[in-house]
Amino acid sequence: MELRSVEELMDLLHACRGAWDTPDLPHSRLRSSGGTPIADPVDLHDHALQTAALLRRGHPADKELQVAGLVHDIGHLLRPGDDAGHADHAADAVRPLLGERVSHLVRLHVPAKRYLATTSPGRGLSAQSSLALTVQGGAMTPREAAAFERDPFAEDAVTLRQADDAGKVVGLDAGVLEDWRTVLELVAARHSRQGAGYRPTARGRQPADG
Repeated sequence: MELRSVEELMDLLHACRGAWDTPDLPHSRLRSSGGTPIADPVDLHDHALQTAALLRRGHPADKELQVAGLVHDIGHLLRPGDDAGHADHAADAVRPLLGERVSHLVRLHVPAKRYLATTSPGRGLSAQSSLALTVQGGAMTPREAAAFERDPFAEDAVTLRQADDAGKVVGLDAGVLEDWRTVLELVAARHSRQGAGYRPTARGRQPADG
């Protein structure tokens, strides 16, 4: 699926209300036999809003980073149950509308998780995120981590990942989805104007050579 309009993306984000990253069981049953939660504590809608709000607070000028936080988990809705591939599904879906940088940051939010599992092994993850890490490849090897660090988007991807992990607070008021329509329209319009004449860079865009 490729998203071609902000309205189409907004509809998909609205559909995240009541949807979870573990779709095969009702949320009330998403507990292990020992009573430990095995799903994230908020649905995909609230998680998107919280992640984007955290990025807006920390990086108020970086609209593309904020938008990447808003849309990073829509792959769970596009292909339910595919923890390993959900970032790629989301990245492919938003690329025509929101551009290469947003798409690449979304694609990197799982590798960034694997990178942080190597470089900061003591950091906390939700129970579901810890389970998913196994099918997503586990902690990176030193060679994989070094390759990740060479990506020009690596630092931004780690920032997105940290907001992703923090944006799972039950009852937190992170605003409403409609608050983001103008930002999505701004990023989409910028991508449309720039088109093939620009290439993405970390923290923004620059004209392509020639």
